[in-house]
Amino acid sequence: DDPDVSSARLLFCHCQRAMDLAQPCRRTAMGQALTMLNIHRHLKLMGAPLVTEVAEDPEKVSTVHLQLGLPLVFILSQKDTYEADRRTAEFVAWQLLGKAGVALLSRDLVDLKVLLRSNVALKTPDEGAPVKYLVLEDTDEVITLVEDKSKVGQIQEDEEEEEEEGEDEEEKENSNQDIQDDQVVEAVSRDKKRELPLEQILVLTEETFHSALLETAQTVVLFYASWEAVSLAVLRSYSEVADHLKGTQGVLLSRVNCWDWPGVCTKENVTQFPTLKIYEKGGRWVTYDGMWGTEELTSFITLSRVSCPLKLTTIEEAEGYLRGEFPSELSSYCHASVLGVFSTATSEAREAFEEAGNVLSGRVTTGMYFEDPELALSRKYAVSPPALLLTRKGGQSVEGIALSKQSVQDMVQMIRYELLDIFPEITVQNLPLYFQLRKPFLILFSDGDMGQRESKEMLKLAEGRSPQQAFVVCWLNLKKTPVGRGILKVYFATVPSLPLLLWVNLHAGGQVFKFPSEQSITETNVLSWLEKLKAGLEIPSSTLSEEDWKPPLPAYNFLQMMDMAMPELPHHNSHHHGDPVVPESPGGDTTIREEPSQQTKAEKVGSSGRDLRGTAPRLAAREKQGKRHSEL
Repeated sequence: DDPDVSSARLLFCHCQRAMDLAQPCRRTAMGQALTMLNIHRHLKLMGAPLVTEVAEDPEKVSTVHLQLGLPLVFILSQKDTYEADRRTAEFVAWQLLGKAGVALLSRDLVDLKVLLRSNVALKTPDEGAPVKYLVLEDTDEVITLVEDKSKVGQIQEDEEEEEEEGEDEEEKENSNQDIQDDQVVEAVSRDKKRELPLEQILVLTEETFHSALLETAQTVVLFYASWEAVSLAVLRSYSEVADHLKGTQGVLLSRVNCWDWPGVCTKENVTQFPTLKIYEKGGRWVTYDGMWGTEELTSFITLSRVSCPLKLTTIEEAEGYLRGEFPSELSSYCHASVLGVFSTATSEAREAFEEAGNVLSGRVTTGMYFEDPELALSRKYAVSPPALLLTRKGGQSVEGIALSKQSVQDMVQMIRYELLDIFPEITVQNLPLYFQLRKPFLILFSDGDMGQRESKEMLKLAEGRSPQQAFVVCWLNLKKTPVGRGILKVYFATVPSLPLLLWVNLHAGGQVFKFPSEQSITETNVLSWLEKLKAGLEIPSSTLSEEDWKPPLPAYNFLQMMDMAMPELPHHNSHHHGDPVVPESPGGDTTIREEPSQQTKAEKVGSSGRDLRGTAPRLAAREKQGKRHSEL
């Protein structure tokens, strides 16, 4: 309208980045007045790399943008999420074209002395100004950071307030509980300089998770958090498992860092770190609930590869199974043979047994035999279908057990109970299994292997057991399980002379009774002593505190985890493989376009509030809602 105002504009066309001739070129308008200096400056900025990759301290980095008086934004990345971080950096760069430079900085190449959760750094052209490291939730905050300089100070103030609040909360928590197992933290700290051999473990992201589950018969996924000490310790065990299973067909070992990909972990219902799941190609999955040692993990993964139950079609196969004739790769992990025997009239029990086998997959091996009309196998072992035949590794006899209960849960519990040792040696690894029975312990503490006489007499007490027996007969070797000395000191202040037989009721009253030291440990003497206990004629040697034995943190409540893992094995239905995926591509910038294509429309939709990736902790948003995630 005003003839004195020039309508001339300078546009820079980015045609080199067009994928084909039909695709319109991006065009960036110069926002300053049309002067020789401004035109020269604009052309230099447009000719600079869209994203600069750097591998040195940000304090030492200099680019065209800094030389021309513009800030430089660093997106902090890491090796596992490089591709996603690169796309994020390009997205931000298009948004800030002509306003700031964008650089991609890998934490793996530079030892930054900053918080692990920092995901963005800002370097201004002001001489002597320090690089500011920030924790941002999405790309919109990065744009605002550059366009509104006052936001930098505000964000830093907010973070400092959060840190102070977090420290106050931690001080309160520290007064009641340990935040982390000191031994685990120490071990991780000691080993952190050593590179873990994780080459054989596939890194999964939001983009690759679903497709990976379809590639092999079984996909093992470790969900972990890179900042958490237990996760890092388990990663070491997991890498050793990968070495053991190297070359195994049909098994893919993979990992998901929930710090980088919280969306995946949320969809998979991962509520504590670490969590290990095995996904079958057909959609079924099972969650691991055992110890995190290399041997235990390897056993679980190996046994999960075998059909549970195994379908045995001939009496010869059934007899071989009972003799422990397993494939060579399974022999070291199979400690018992559990064979279900069924007839045409027992279809309901057979279906329950099959489902129980699915629930127990990875923990035990079970077999299933469909009897012939003559019931030859049943007659040989004096059972009537439906029944279980059980043999233990190294044992000669076959136990026959009637299957009177038809529900899956009852069958799982019965099989688990029958597989427990008759007279177990209590260790750190197996204590939870026997603790879950919620029965008193008749436990013999021994300084080394038991004497032959004590062993024989204790075995007599144990062999008469039944599911209704009111206590667990067991023993503990203090040389193999030194924590036993600490237990005895809790009971008696000092370690008494050994061997020592105790009655310990952890689930009701916490009373500890000591078998008279002047009596020899025989079946008759012990049963007589137990009768006196039952009649209330004995005085407890000590009584444990009534205070709850709580885990230091909810994530360490391993007994609860084991309870939650049973009794059902749900089908994997959290993935919707047919869902459309919104394409991620740079867009939403201030450049001018021709009539937008379908792709650029999608870019506009995706341009608002995109989560930062990579070392960018996308859990930062959750931290703002509450410093500590209640489930983690």
